[in-house]
This record gives sequence, C-alpha cells and structure tokens, in this order.
Amino acid sequence: MIEIRGLRKSFGTHEVLRNINFTVDPSGVVALIGPSGSGKSTLLRCINLLVRPDDGAIRVGDAQFTFDHAARPPKARALAAFRARTGMVFQNFNLFGHMSVLENVMEAPIQVRKLPKGAARDLAMTQLAKVGLADRADQMPQTLSGGQKQRVAIARALAMEPEVMLFDEATSALDPELVGEVLATMRALAQAGMTMVIVTHEIAFAREVADRVVFMRDGVVVEDGPARQVIDNPTQEATRSFLSHFHASPA
Repeated sequence: MIEIRGLRKSFGTHEVLRNINFTVDPSGVVALIGPSGSGKSTLLRCINLLVRPDDGAIRVGDAQFTFDHAARPPKARALAAFRARTGMVFQNFNLFGHMSVLENVMEAPIQVRKLPKGAARDLAMTQLAKVGLADRADQMPQTLSGGQKQRVAIARALAMEPEVMLFDEATSALDPELVGEVLATMRALAQAGMTMVIVTHEIAFAREVADRVVFMRDGVVVEDGPARQVIDNPTQEATRSFLSHFHASPA
C-alpha cells in the first residue's frame, strides 16, 4: 500500500532523511520509533507530501511521485487528491474552535470531496460513532478533554475515507490519564484493517498493535522487523540502547 524508495530530505545543510527505503502492506501497521530528531516526523510528512522530498519516490496505493532536482512539483489538484487518500493526525488537534464537533468532521468532506451537507453529516456521525463521540456531536471543541479532541481529529481524518492513516505522536500532547482512550481508538482502527504508519514513543503499544517496527536514528533506518522481535530482541546496539530507556514488558 505504501512504498518508499531512496527518500532524502535536507533542511539547509542538515540532512534529515538519508536514503530511506521501506514498504507497508495493505492493512499493515508500522510503528516508527527512535530518539527525537531522528527524522520520524519528517518522514511521515513526506509520505503525504506536507514536506517535499529532495530525492526518491513515494507511492501510496496507485498514486506515485518521484523527486529529484529535475522533477516538477506535483500540481495542486494531484496533490489534493493524494492527500485525501492519506489521513494524518498530528500531536496538536488543530480543531476549528468556532465549529461544533460535528461541523469539524463535516468540513473536509464538504469542501474537498464536495459531498452534500446531508451526506457529509451522515458520514461525520458514522465516524464520530467509531471513536465513541457521537453523543458529543453538538458540543464545541473547547468543552472537550484533550483525549476527546484527539479522537475528534481522528474522526475528521477518517471522514475523508483515506486509504492509509498517518499518526504523528498522536498522544504526546495528552495528560497520561487520557492517552489510553486515544490508543484504544487507534487499536480498533488497526483491528478493522486500516493501513497505518504511527510515529510513537508508546513502546508497549507499538509492540502490541504494530506488525512491524522501524527504528530510526540520525535520518536512517537502523532496524526494521516484526514488532515483537525488534522490541524484545533488537539486533542493533543503537536499538538496544534506545529501548533500554523504556520498560515495555511482554504482554
């Protein structure tokens, strides 16, 4: 479903991603782990072209883009269609404060997919039900907890009916007692067969839910393998050193 080949990205003289290669199977769940500054979030933003790579190729489903110094930037229409296939959930919820929960989830289907309001409302209610917030549809975002806001953000991404979902540290801005409800929503999506790439420091969650774990450091993939194998028995010293800071015990 996702194929990344030879991906490179620099900001000025700092090379953030160096020859990244990996694939994600349909319905696969891949967790990206590693220290801060290793390039995980930049890689995620490159996958849905919020950040334009300097070199390499990206394919999601049937849509493919190739990047080098001679390649033309994707046209706006192609870019919008591509991003509609790749739902993304950020650390911060970025909800519209002047819109109700329901209106937040309806907005993109109406504006981007051009759905009639009635159809967009039905779709939005279906997605809110999936994240357990159908009863909060008429509330304003400021009345919700952080965990509820993040679940609305997930529903909003799902309302575009994407082929893949990308999560960039979706729980890092939450109080510890609210993390579980967001992880439960993500776990349910994985169980339903959604293709997902998750940047996370929740190592126990990655071990339980992900099919594969990719460990990154200094802009390169250091280790890539089955989740439990990488987390329980990493082969690389850098991976072992990173995981020693966590206390993920086997389930």
